[in-house]
Amino acid sequence: MEPGYLTLFNTGELASRIKSMLEILMECRLCPRQCKVDRTRGKTGVCKAPGQLFVSSATPHFGEEAPLVGLHGSGTIFLTHCNLRCVFCQNYDISHQGLGSPVSSNELAGIMINLQRLGCHNINFVTPTHYAPQILESLPEAVRLGLRVPLVWNCGGYESVEVLRLLDGIVDIYMPDIKFGAPGPGKKYCSVQDYPEAAFSAVKEMHRQVGDLQIDEQGIAARGLLVRHLVIPGGLAYTGEVVRFLADEISPHTYINIMNQYRPCYRASKFPEISKPVNSSEFSSAIKIARDSGLYRGF
Repeated sequence: MEPGYLTLFNTGELASRIKSMLEILMECRLCPRQCKVDRTRGKTGVCKAPGQLFVSSATPHFGEEAPLVGLHGSGTIFLTHCNLRCVFCQNYDISHQGLGSPVSSNELAGIMINLQRLGCHNINFVTPTHYAPQILESLPEAVRLGLRVPLVWNCGGYESVEVLRLLDGIVDIYMPDIKFGAPGPGKKYCSVQDYPEAAFSAVKEMHRQVGDLQIDEQGIAARGLLVRHLVIPGGLAYTGEVVRFLADEISPHTYINIMNQYRPCYRASKFPEISKPVNSSEFSSAIKIARDSGLYRGF
């Protein structure tokens, strides 16, 4: 299956999408926070990301989901800063403190090509939301250099539908981490008022574009939606609401990774209810809730 961005490049539509994205960056509304600052002139919003893209690392990654990893790994590009800024962030040095280096569009294109040459099955942009225009700017040069693997949008779920529509036909695999199925935890731990509403709308748009996850005969993901959901102590991720949404409003064939890797990192110690790891009973309960909802792929 040929990645969609090749068609958009050949028709000239990719150039039009880049122009539209850059206009959004000038009054930044790349995510539902709608900060509306001109990041092209050095202003920063809640995510703290500047106008130039910063990369923390780029390497074949073998710790992702099996359909992404295959034999040669997922080509992960870890981007700095984040629009959610969770108090329990496990990568806070990257996502909060911006640990990384500035990278031009041509340099990013070269990074993608290098990962492809190493055999990576896809290019996996980690926390890309606030850098969507800069990522798109790098694609024409990457295509000219021979990029042909699928693009993965590995995000926190707090996405703008307006921006997602500009990614239609460009992103092959959407991988949102749906963090909370109720608004309370989003308000308390991420300072967003509308997390489930925004995330659910975003996931509907993602699925409209790419459908259920398609896996080829080698077991490698080619296109589709792959959802992550991190179990949080005390049921504060509201797993039941998340999986029921996926089963009832997206598809019972949704591929979901229920994750048990929560650790009380960053500022989690300041919140007693999340200052401890998830126990085995909580994780087993989350798996059962997902199965009972009718979901059956992943886990």
